[in-house]
Amino acid sequence: MKRSVIFAVLLAAAAALWVLSGQFGDSGAQPEAQKPPADLTALDEAPAVRVRSSSARPHAVIDLLRGRTEANRLVEIKSETDGRIIELTVEDGTRVSEGEVIARISAGDRPARLAEAKALMAQRKIEHEADQKLSKKGFRAETALAATEAELEAAAAAVKIAEVELAYTRIRAPFDGLIDKRVVEIGDFVDRGDAIARLVELDPILIVTQVNERDVQRLAVGAPGKARLMTGDTVEGRIRHISAVADEATRTFRVELEVPNPEGVISDGMTAEIALPLSRVQAHLVSPAILTLSDRGLIGIKAVDDDSRVVFHPVKIVDTDNNGVWISGLPDEVTLITVGQEYVSDGEAVRAIPESTVEKRLKELSS
Repeated sequence: MKRSVIFAVLLAAAAALWVLSGQFGDSGAQPEAQKPPADLTALDEAPAVRVRSSSARPHAVIDLLRGRTEANRLVEIKSETDGRIIELTVEDGTRVSEGEVIARISAGDRPARLAEAKALMAQRKIEHEADQKLSKKGFRAETALAATEAELEAAAAAVKIAEVELAYTRIRAPFDGLIDKRVVEIGDFVDRGDAIARLVELDPILIVTQVNERDVQRLAVGAPGKARLMTGDTVEGRIRHISAVADEATRTFRVELEVPNPEGVISDGMTAEIALPLSRVQAHLVSPAILTLSDRGLIGIKAVDDDSRVVFHPVKIVDTDNNGVWISGLPDEVTLITVGQEYVSDGEAVRAIPESTVEKRLKELSS
């Protein structure tokens, strides 16, 4: 027999003896301990999210616009007769009351003309009374009586004209206001229509802006408004006027906000930022951090319903302020997901943990 065959037989016999030794060895040996099967129930547990209850409340949607201040009234006081200025009672910046005399023009011969007109009227009155007596007795024709009556009326009109001409020599303020600029001096000769002074009324003051054709329909006369001046001061007032005709160049509408200005500290022509309430809506105030996008790219909020399932609500941002964003499109009462909304899907069951519970736990740990 060849040596290689003998070696193979011996190797096979040794392998068989090794196998048999494992089957019939010490029966008292303990089997090796096996690990228990992995507990997979934790993987089936619903994910936890932090939630907060939110209630809708009325909110005025504000539009911020650029504008400027305007005097309530601004006029140039002009002479209604001619003559030389003989008296001025005001300076630039003088406050005047309605009817107050601010300048006086030389009367000239106006008093004499008034006296002449009055004398003529007295004569015409005597003549008319005499004709009335004669007419009653039948000694005066009706036409003659009518003629003297007309002459009396003409004389009375002449007196009125002379009185008005004399009154024109005293130039008075047409309303309460401030003399912004005096343009004549004593000794100047003025003609009818020449400017004497510029008068402005600053109380109330107007803050004027232009509103586009879409938003102007959402404003109303009498609605409140605010304005921040370039000085940093904030003033409040009400919408006094909304133009019914658009500006041809800009297609915008003039809106006037009337603001009290009793001390006259707000001047004409100042720049202002105006906040006007466009409308009032039911809205929720939320942090912009909890806004999310749906698979279709819609902006919305994830909330939890009564069955502890995620519900995606598309929303509309109606306003923003320093406290957050105001959104509409949610139910009046809703439980918002504030933490964890990125990791859950619409319709998924979750464990809702109120924010108050988390905050209480954090305080306990910190103490």
